[in-house]
Amino acid sequence: MAICMCLHANAQTPGLGTWNVVSTKLTFNKKWFVLAEAQLRSQQVMDNFNYYEYKAGVGYNFPTSISVLFAAGHYATFQPDGNFKKPFANDEYRIWQQLTLTNNIGRVKIEHRYRLEQRFTSYAGYRNRFRYRINALIPLNNREIKSKTWYTSAFNEFFVTNESPYFEQNRIFLGLGYQFNDKFTILAGFVNRFDHSLTFVPSWKYYFQTNLIFSFDEFKSGRERHPSSLD
Repeated sequence: MAICMCLHANAQTPGLGTWNVVSTKLTFNKKWFVLAEAQLRSQQVMDNFNYYEYKAGVGYNFPTSISVLFAAGHYATFQPDGNFKKPFANDEYRIWQQLTLTNNIGRVKIEHRYRLEQRFTSYAGYRNRFRYRINALIPLNNREIKSKTWYTSAFNEFFVTNESPYFEQNRIFLGLGYQFNDKFTILAGFVNRFDHSLTFVPSWKYYFQTNLIFSFDEFKSGRERHPSSLD
């Protein structure tokens, strides 16, 4: 039964999908902040919606360019050939811990993100997962990403587990962003997603991703802003 559900979870329909993200960050001071994010995905352009998630977490900034985050969320995957078509392919609750390192190389802002996930899934029971993402952001008309700044963002993220198949997923993103002011940013681009199911069946799909990023009082952190999706 688990194998059958896994096949459904990794099944994808042809064509370009959409990946819609809204995220919010509230900074309290130089050390503490909270994050929240919601996502909605479809197998075609604004049709065959088969996935949603919502999550939130509490983060802490160390004096250097290091931050940690503890978060949890709910992740629901439906059948791929309809709008929220049941039965669920996977209904998942997840807890995760994250370490982020940032540094600049000239105008290029580099982010290294390491994440440990504890996943409680309906299709395969409890599973662990490790994720690593390297993300580069380049402001185009300013030295930093601040109000009225265009910037590019590109990342590659690897997903591995401690159970076979050990390599589970890979995501590559390339996009263009615009920070309107100190509270609102839009980042849009294309995601190539590769999945490797429990039955070793690979699948690929392209999505057009739109990120609406809201940030409140981030100046209190005393750090340069790197606006990108929480996921």
